[in-house]
Amino acid sequence: MSQSASIPTNAAPFSALPSIHTLLLEAKAKKGLTFDAIGKAIGKDEVWVASAFYGQAKFSAEDLQKLSEVLDLPHAELTAGLGDHWFPYRGLGSAVPTDPVVYRLYEGIMVYGHPIKALINEKFGDGIMSMIDCYVKVDKKPDPKGDRVVLTFDGKFLPYAKW
Repeated sequence: MSQSASIPTNAAPFSALPSIHTLLLEAKAKKGLTFDAIGKAIGKDEVWVASAFYGQAKFSAEDLQKLSEVLDLPHAELTAGLGDHWFPYRGLGSAVPTDPVVYRLYEGIMVYGHPIKALINEKFGDGIMSMIDCYVKVDKKPDPKGDRVVLTFDGKFLPYAKW
């Protein structure tokens, strides 16, 4: 897969991101790195790294040091943009996403959300699956009819409190 070193900063979701995130994405593209390769280099999972690149997770000081080395970016610039003073604003985009991939994920929740909720309640009781204590994995599974996308959400069950 070929990547461009130019990010369309005037288009969503990039137009909603602070410039420091655009810098990260451009450096990633320029180096031709995947989120998986960056994750391995800094000791994090590829989904978490992608999330941090889009402003949805917070890099530690150690992560920023390693990231500056991997992407050949000035450590001081990364720290100034993403250091201790910066915190993620989670939840990019409008209520109903327009990007086809993101929309299909949204559609999946719209179609299967209540059945999934019913199954969680049946198997665990009255509660939710944590998105704070959650791991997400994206895999590719070969199939004769066309490759399959396998998404895994591995979240901690949190029961509702009773008082």
